[in-house]
Amino acid sequence: MGKRPEGALYADEEESLASLGTHPLPLPEGREGEKIALGPRLAKTSRMTPDALAPFIDPAAIVIVAGGTLAATILRTPFRDLARGVAALATLPRRQLDAAPLIDQVAALGRIARRHGVHTLDRSVIADADVAAAIAEIVDGARPTDVTRLLDERRRARILRHAAAADMWAGMAEVAPAMGMVGTLVGLVKMFLAMTDPAAIGAGMAVALLATLYGALIANLVAMPIAVRLRRRARAEAEQRLRLVAPLAELADYGQPRSPVMSVVAA
Repeated sequence: MGKRPEGALYADEEESLASLGTHPLPLPEGREGEKIALGPRLAKTSRMTPDALAPFIDPAAIVIVAGGTLAATILRTPFRDLARGVAALATLPRRQLDAAPLIDQVAALGRIARRHGVHTLDRSVIADADVAAAIAEIVDGARPTDVTRLLDERRRARILRHAAAADMWAGMAEVAPAMGMVGTLVGLVKMFLAMTDPAAIGAGMAVALLATLYGALIANLVAMPIAVRLRRRARAEAEQRLRLVAPLAELADYGQPRSPVMSVVAA
């Protein structure tokens, strides 16, 4: 049998190649294994790593924006409101106030007062400050209007304290973008001063861009969400405490001395 010329094909080989058409040839077993293992490799390389976040971290921009925002907030806010704003962070994970258990406690105190007298309520253990203050006034013989006025004053004072804490964070949300613009100007000045050195232009441009980014993030992802949540909690608590006024005023009315005529009519 003669030797086949290089590059020549037999008729059966030509037919087999024509039958394949555009279908891809199957990979060898080793190649298929590489193809299957390629997916986890791509997923692994697509994850965010510390090296990938390194270009978004600039100490100079952080100092300008964070330090400037903190300094402006301290200068524009009284120290007492600053302390309240920081302390208010501890209330965010807690459950909101529900007045139902307090109303049940007031009803129980009313039963004790009807059975043993109002003066026995001074030995009651009451955790809520507003209810405790109202019960103390009732034991001292306060009228229902006095108890209502006391609760209203305490509720308004609490609203003002909560509003002061929320205003501190809202003010921080207003200042942060402005500090970001300050950082942008500082970065542009640094970049223009280094125009003769192309290697130093990038540092100034990084400060200019990242300062704006930091200001937007602090305002919209930190300060403003905290302010909104504090205001929402303050409104909800004020509505719940408003439910305590009527039961405590009724208890105060029961503790008032009755005139003989009223006693006869009641009998």
